Amino acid sequence: MIHIPLWKTILVIGVCLLGIIFVSPNFFTKKQLESFPGWFPKNTLVLGLDLQGGAHLLLEVDFEAALQEQMNTLSDAIRTTLRKERIGYTGLSAKKDFVTLILRDPADVKKATDLITQTDQTLQIASTPDGQLTFTLNEATIRERRKSALAQSIEIIRRRVDETGTAEPFIQQQGDDRILVQLPGLQDPTRIKSLLGQTAKLQFRFVDTSVAADPTKPTPGNDVLAEEHNGQINYYAVKKQVIVSGESLVDAQPSFDEYNRPIVSFKFDSLGGKKFGDATKNNVGKLFAIILDDKVISAPRINSPILGGTGQISGSFTVQEAQDLALLMRAGALPAPLKVLEERTVGPGLGADSILAGERATIIAILLVMAFMFIAYSFFGAIANIAVIFNLILLFAALSVAQATLTLPGIAGIALTIGMAVDANVLINERIKEELRLGRKMLSAIDAGYNRAMTTIIDSNLTTLIGVGLLYHFGTGPTRGFAVTTAIGIIVSMFTAITLTKQIIAWWLRLTRSTHLPL
Repeated sequence: MIHIPLWKTILVIGVCLLGIIFVSPNFFTKKQLESFPGWFPKNTLVLGLDLQGGAHLLLEVDFEAALQEQMNTLSDAIRTTLRKERIGYTGLSAKKDFVTLILRDPADVKKATDLITQTDQTLQIASTPDGQLTFTLNEATIRERRKSALAQSIEIIRRRVDETGTAEPFIQQQGDDRILVQLPGLQDPTRIKSLLGQTAKLQFRFVDTSVAADPTKPTPGNDVLAEEHNGQINYYAVKKQVIVSGESLVDAQPSFDEYNRPIVSFKFDSLGGKKFGDATKNNVGKLFAIILDDKVISAPRINSPILGGTGQISGSFTVQEAQDLALLMRAGALPAPLKVLEERTVGPGLGADSILAGERATIIAILLVMAFMFIAYSFFGAIANIAVIFNLILLFAALSVAQATLTLPGIAGIALTIGMAVDANVLINERIKEELRLGRKMLSAIDAGYNRAMTTIIDSNLTTLIGVGLLYHFGTGPTRGFAVTTAIGIIVSMFTAITLTKQIIAWWLRLTRSTHLPL
């Protein structure tokens, strides 16, 4: 008699029962699942973009614009530092990747460079005898900031997409400057494109009412920015100094004012709230511009100090615009603008055709494999077929629990694992036959078949796992879907083909007390 410890038997039964329980939600509708008890699992298979349809966007991070923005920020910092120390200069300007100026007194070169180096130690400073200074970032710093900008962009895109309620988005880096965004189930990507296309750089700055706001005649220390209101465009001369930025925000929510008009309520962190409170307290009566992506949202007059770190943004918003603005403020600003390089919408009809084709291929594969196993190995083939069925149950249960996204290549991986699932049984059955031909008795042949085939089974499955592991690591989207389903299928098949089939044979021997195998 084949001896299997009681704990192994309990483990086998437990795993099979859990597989049935966790795969069962896929056979019920969402409404039916809601009526089930709280302890009952609710996770179902998540279909990818190619199966349920949705939007596909390929975005490019505009690092050049980000670098220009960094040069503008550096220029402002240099201006503040030199003015504070009363060092005269002319021609301060921020170019594509450097900042340049000319000191009025060339003798101030060392003093100026020492002061500015203290502000940013990564700067490379070149000077000429006539007092011209040029500031650039070294290559290592630029590479690091590009890498950081890409990682930050991915995180902020994820936050913005999650805020919209899109289920199971796929967001991943592609190359050195591109981001792939796939949104299953989303048929109209217009709003998402609008949300992702905005940098959402929020700033609070004072309006300089002492100069005319003429976009053709900018004044030093000011930016001329536009506000669009009811089809009319108004211009403001806005001081370059940023009082508070969106980085200090901790929350933003859409709301309504006393006249039932949509507004956005916001809240700063403690430091931002203090800056905002001090600025409004010391500048009562002045205009305070709220700027998003270099456009004035509104420019209210400060009638009284705004303390407590909270405030409201009002304007000619629709409810949807207020919701989107609050979403952008909560998610944070992108470090660089994004360009849409590729846009594609997959209809649900195409996805339904893919599912139907995948179902047919899987069913045909199951039937052919089961027919072959039964013809080739009779009784042991029937046991292997039971293992194939549980292999599928456990595979789909694992995918449901892990909420792994099932794609069309993933279905191909499932069809492949069906054939691979019986590989181990073929090795075991052939080994048992060989042991019987060598004169071993039935029980001894079964034990030897399982034990001696084990090394070959582990080696073959391990090499396959290494291959799919590399596919997952270096692949993207659909390739990863294939790798995930194949890897799970291999691990499950190791359990069903070895442990489950041996357990079934042990039960059969106890029930029949047979002394020969019906091979």
